[in-house]
Amino acid sequence: MKLIVDSGSTKTDWIALDDNGNKLFETQTLGLNPQVLTEYILEERIINNYDLYQARKEVSKIYFYGAGCGTEPPKQLLLKVFNPIFINADIDIKEDTYAAVYSCCKPGEKAIVSIVGTGSNCSFFDGEIVHQKVTSLGYVLMDDASGNYFGRQLLRDYYFNKMPKDLRIKFRDEFNLEPEFIKDFLYKKPNPNTYLAKFAKFLVENKDLKYSKKLIKKGFNLFVENQIYQFENPNEFPLHFVGSISFYLKKNLEKVLKSKGLKLGKVVKKPIDGLVSYHLSIA
Repeated sequence: MKLIVDSGSTKTDWIALDDNGNKLFETQTLGLNPQVLTEYILEERIINNYDLYQARKEVSKIYFYGAGCGTEPPKQLLLKVFNPIFINADIDIKEDTYAAVYSCCKPGEKAIVSIVGTGSNCSFFDGEIVHQKVTSLGYVLMDDASGNYFGRQLLRDYYFNKMPKDLRIKFRDEFNLEPEFIKDFLYKKPNPNTYLAKFAKFLVENKDLKYSKKLIKKGFNLFVENQIYQFENPNEFPLHFVGSISFYLKKNLEKVLKSKGLKLGKVVKKPIDGLVSYHLSIA
C-alpha cells in the first residue's frame, strides 16, 4: 500500500493506493506542519485517525509533501514520528512546493508556482527542477497574501478602528475578540498561524466590499512584489497557484496580475488529486 499525502498547516489529505494504483481509501487529518507543532501533537493527529491506524502496518511507501518541510530538521522530526507508526514503510518527505508543481505543471513545462493558502510561498519550475530564491522565515515575517496574513490584518484593523462600522459589528458578532482569548491562541496554543487563517474566511465572505477589495489588493500586491518578482521575466511564464485563498479570491488575484502584465495559469484549491495522477504516471 502507498500513501500519497498533501499536508498544509490547517489540514492534511491522505490517499491510499494499492500496487495497481487503485484507490483504497481517502481520509483527512489536521495539519502536520513540523515547524509549528511538537512531536506529541504530530503523533496524536496521525494515530487518532482510524483509517491510518488500521492500515499502518500495511503501508510500504509514503510520499509526503508538507508545509514546513523545506529544511532538514523538520523532516527529521516527521521521520521520528512516522517511523514507529508506519513500521514497514519507506518514507519520502518533500516540501509542499513540490506538491504544487506536480499537481499543476505539464511534463517539461516552465512555470512560476505559488502556494497561497494558510501560508504562502513561490517557486520557479524549469521543467525538471524546482528553484527557490527566498527561504521562508515563517508566518510572522513572511506569508504575504496568505490566510494568516489576512487574518492578522483583519484583527489589526479591528483593534485600530480602521474597519467600517457595519463590518466591524459583523466581525465582532462572528468571533470572540476578547484580548486575552486572542492572545491565548497566538502565544500559548499550537498553530497560531492556523488560528489567524480562520479569520480569512470572513474576508472571503465579504470580498465585494470596498474595504475588503482594498485589503485583498494590498496583500496580493505584496505577494507579487516580494515573491513573484524575485524571478527574472515573470511575464514570460504562466503563474500557477495552489491553495484556498488563491482559489476563493481568484478574480481579485487575476485583476492584480493583469495590472502588472502577468499571466494567470491554473488555480487549484487542493493538489492531492493532481499528486495521485503524477505518481500514477511515473509508476
